Amino acid sequence: MRAAFRNDGAVLLKDCLDETQLASCREAFDWAVANPGPSATSMFDGTEQRSLVDNANPLAKDRLDAMVSSLPFGELFAELWGSKHVWYFAEEVFLKAGGQGARSSWHQDTAYLPWAGEHWGNAWITFQRIPKRNSLEIVRGSHRGVQYDGTTFNLDDPTEPLHGGGVLPRLPDIDADLAKDPEAHDVISWAIEPRDVVALHPRSLHGGAGVDAGCPERHTLVLRFFGDDATFRPLPDVNKRYARNGVLFVDEMAMLNAGDPFRSPVFRQVV
Repeated sequence: MRAAFRNDGAVLLKDCLDETQLASCREAFDWAVANPGPSATSMFDGTEQRSLVDNANPLAKDRLDAMVSSLPFGELFAELWGSKHVWYFAEEVFLKAGGQGARSSWHQDTAYLPWAGEHWGNAWITFQRIPKRNSLEIVRGSHRGVQYDGTTFNLDDPTEPLHGGGVLPRLPDIDADLAKDPEAHDVISWAIEPRDVVALHPRSLHGGAGVDAGCPERHTLVLRFFGDDATFRPLPDVNKRYARNGVLFVDEMAMLNAGDPFRSPVFRQVV
């Protein structure tokens, strides 16, 4: 599993959570949906009934900081990375429902957050049985490749640059490439059962497939962690909304300079 995470940028952890831990995550997800934060949005046009994306909800921080210590992710990521210490960053919440939800565009999380280094990991948790065709998809090994610009999640132009100005290479149109040649990109994904977790390096090119009649909804809680080899990397300053620090923990990020260890008392240490 260490080799797969290091080389591929993602690995499936079967039966990672016990029933009590999964129930805690489900409770946290339901609370987050019922109490959205200031960054909550409906990203997925085309979802018939409802969609929601939320990120680092300050209303949920104390609740989630307390919960993560009861989950196995501190020791798990310490083992995957070979890190002595692990910190919890924040959560991300995705809800797709109605059976007609669009896919989320291919992207790298590191286009939106000032992260560098090897020791970053997302724990991707879902509460339904998810067929492979509706699951998270990752371009194998892309966390070791090019840092692309982000996407604005414009479904009419899935590679529309987030930062712009040519400061980062534009994203490839992975879906269009695959439509022409199914082997154009080495995409990995898995069918997922409740209690399974996908561990993902956030620099990996990844996207979430849509929902359909065979998989009418997907509720996902992502918990993000970092370790000893995590450093601060300022974002480009072209897009003033994201310049230098992104939009999360802006005051804490203002204290860091390029190359500094990514540390702040605001982030809970779990190992």
